[in-house]
Amino acid sequence: MPATDFHKGLGRRKSAIATVRLSSSDKSLKVNNKTVEEYFASPVLVETVKQPLALVGQDTKLGANLVVKGGGKRGQAEAARLAIARALINLSEDNKTTLRKAGFLTRDPREKERKKPGLKRARKAAQWKKR
Repeated sequence: MPATDFHKGLGRRKSAIATVRLSSSDKSLKVNNKTVEEYFASPVLVETVKQPLALVGQDTKLGANLVVKGGGKRGQAEAARLAIARALINLSEDNKTTLRKAGFLTRDPREKERKKPGLKRARKAAQWKKR
């Protein structure tokens, strides 16, 4: 049975979800059918997405096709970083310790707290008035 020519990964951050397919055939990084630089205009976010590939030395050997939805650009970039890191583990278990030490395999659990009834936001109440 032939080995698959791609490796999948899924990442989440806040309300953003990213799925990735790593392949050695196409060496470009695409996000929603655009280049990474086109989609994430900020160089900081572009670097965030590329970090796991650069850390394990696969940035010139592998390409990634990402599909991101929901949330904002920062959340999408961090979800994409987690998805790529998880796909790199599917590629080779040897990458796990390197990625774990860099903190790329830890999912950030912080989510927006829901609004409570009788309050303006999740915790903000009306100002107390003595008189």
